Amino acid sequence: INAEYGGIKMQIFVQGTSTHAMSVAPETKVEEIRKRICTLEQISIDDLYFHYAGVPLEDDISIQSIPDLSTIVASGKLLGGKVHGSLARAGKVKGQTPKVAKMEDKKKKKTGRCKRRIQYNRRFSTAVSAFGRKKGPNSNSA
Repeated sequence: INAEYGGIKMQIFVQGTSTHAMSVAPETKVEEIRKRICTLEQISIDDLYFHYAGVPLEDDISIQSIPDLSTIVASGKLLGGKVHGSLARAGKVKGQTPKVAKMEDKKKKKTGRCKRRIQYNRRFSTAVSAFGRKKGPNSNSA
């Protein structure tokens, strides 16, 4: 890789577990650099991937498409893992809960001053003095 083609060389940096500075010819392919880094990092060539500016680099691309003194990131293969919980079971509880028909609107109970006013009127102002035993609040008799 340190070969000169017509005296033109460019320098690139490869960032792996450590950063490696390499002088290469512009016609050098990414595959050649990848092989060199594999021997330096002692990693399998199938497990090493190169990225430049967030874009993966293919093996058949020459280095002249990358600017001089730029950094290529060498990363290992990322295995796809399981997501916590299966997406097949998403919404399981909502799906198995029975649908209950909406109830008719009941009038809400009065509270506060209004409730006390109604209570006062029921007990004292409209009370008719009757002989005998006092009738309870739930009695329907006249």
